[in-house]
Amino acid sequence: MRLSTKSRYGLRAMFDIAYNCGPEPAQIQDISNRQQISPRYLEQIFQNLKRAGILKSKRGPQGGYMLSRAPEEITVLDILNATEQDVLLVDCAGTTPKKLRRKIECPFEGKCITQTVWAEANYMLDTLFGGMTLKTLCQRASDMEIKKEVY
Repeated sequence: MRLSTKSRYGLRAMFDIAYNCGPEPAQIQDISNRQQISPRYLEQIFQNLKRAGILKSKRGPQGGYMLSRAPEEITVLDILNATEQDVLLVDCAGTTPKKLRRKIECPFEGKCITQTVWAEANYMLDTLFGGMTLKTLCQRASDMEIKKEVY
C-alpha cells in the first residue's frame, strides 16, 4: 500500500492545525510555511477534508481553517478515508468491522488463501489508524519536544 501525497500532506496539515493553532483558525499560508506544502495543493486537500466533515473554514480577516471536532475525536483513519478513494492493500480484498469492501470482483472468491491475508491486514490497518487520533499525534510531538510554531 502506498498512500498518496494527499493523505500524507492532509495528515500533516491536520496535525499542524491541532498542534499549533488549537481552536483558533489557521491561515493556509502559515500551514504551508510550516509544513512546506503548496498553498494551492493544501486548498485541494482541504476541500476533501471539509466534505468529510472533519475540517471547517471561516471567512474574513480573522478567518482560516479549524478542526470541526476535538482532536481526540478525529482519527488518522478519518483523514485517510477523506483523502484517499480507498485505503486497501490490494483491490480484491478488504474488510472493515461493518462490511466487506472491494474495488474489483475476484475470480478466486472463496478459493484464495491470500485473500484472507489481505483482508486481515486491511482490518488491522483500519484498527490501527482508527485508534490513533490527532490528540495522540499532538502528545507524541510534545514528547518529542517539537516546538509549536505560531505565526
